[in-house]
Amino acid sequence: MPYLFTSESVSEGHPDKVADQISDALIDNFLAFDPNSKVACETLVTTGQVVLAGEVKSEIYLDVQKIARDVINRIGYTKGEYMFDGNSCGVLSAIHEQSPDINQGVERANPEEQGAGDQGMMFGYATKETDNFMPLALDLSHRILKELAAMRRESKEIAYLRPDAKSQVTIEYGDDNQPLRIDAIVVSTQHDDFDEEPAMLAKIKQDIIKILIPRVKAQLKPEIQALFTDKITYHINPTGKFVIGGPHGDTGLTGRKIIVDTYGGKGAHGGGAFSGKDPSKVDRSAAYATRHIAKNMVAAGVAEELLVQVSYAIGVAKPMGIYVNTYGTSKVNMSDGEIAKKIEDIFDMRPYAIEQRLKLRNPIYEETAAYGHMGRENETVTKTFKNPYGKSKTIEVELFTWEKLDFVDKIKKEFGI
Repeated sequence: MPYLFTSESVSEGHPDKVADQISDALIDNFLAFDPNSKVACETLVTTGQVVLAGEVKSEIYLDVQKIARDVINRIGYTKGEYMFDGNSCGVLSAIHEQSPDINQGVERANPEEQGAGDQGMMFGYATKETDNFMPLALDLSHRILKELAAMRRESKEIAYLRPDAKSQVTIEYGDDNQPLRIDAIVVSTQHDDFDEEPAMLAKIKQDIIKILIPRVKAQLKPEIQALFTDKITYHINPTGKFVIGGPHGDTGLTGRKIIVDTYGGKGAHGGGAFSGKDPSKVDRSAAYATRHIAKNMVAAGVAEELLVQVSYAIGVAKPMGIYVNTYGTSKVNMSDGEIAKKIEDIFDMRPYAIEQRLKLRNPIYEETAAYGHMGRENETVTKTFKNPYGKSKTIEVELFTWEKLDFVDKIKKEFGI
């Protein structure tokens, strides 16, 4: 029997994502000047105020206030009428040194024996549903908001847009778990205040359906475009007026959008947030590593859909275990348990090995903090950082290394594909 599945996304201007981006900008700046930095920092944003808290062990001193303000201005909170803007908001730092009790469990004389920064389980997921091996509903939700942000910055025609926004896509699936059509699209976008409320709300709906959606649709391959039928139910700003938004409308906290960050409710999530954590924290690094495994396994043809779980004990390098679920889509003559054992042989899942394999001790994290950590484009970029003493550092870094399909050939060989 056909069924519906829904995923959501939030924009870079959503208060929780503002907090994520500030936390990850701090990570990047620490790693740029001291790659061995240990950082766990949380951010709270509310009306006119930013609070930074957490633990850091690093050789570099940073102007954390300036970093936070730069992120807020980049996102687009630059006007006093937003009741939260980068130039005038207060920034309070309560960051202190990392506990030596935690540090002794992580650092080792032999770097390869570096222990996990915490206990826990992490999941990676991939599906052949899209070209980037991500669930379709989440992929479309992200695309809608990325395009909305581009329109906000580029188009004078819709200059009324403000940074805060949310999207949601519901897809109807058939008995074979293949998408049949898009059932509903929800977009809520913050906007400037206006006098002609009914007329302006109608214009917003018209601009979303007639300008935004066609721009998103044009990015997609024909079989996905075909899912956009005239039977889609649109809910555009369904509550009506949406002027008060961002951190003034809703307090934001680091790590509150972990399902948006991962797979939109498909697969699974271990519960740990990513943003604000250096890669010694397996909440982050092992989640990236399991995504890398799942994506390469599906791309190699081991299964149509695959979930990988890895678990750790704090201070222990070797994982507690690896679990695999192919949801009955396996293409090899092996049980899921046998596939998991094979993965252990192919991928070294000790924290230090993950850091090295995926180049995680580089300043690559601010880009992850909006529109999802998975399914993104692997690319090399040049980034420049400045410390409070006037010293600048320009670094060429590779983003989203966990999205590379660099183990496909090895997997095919090991599985005899």
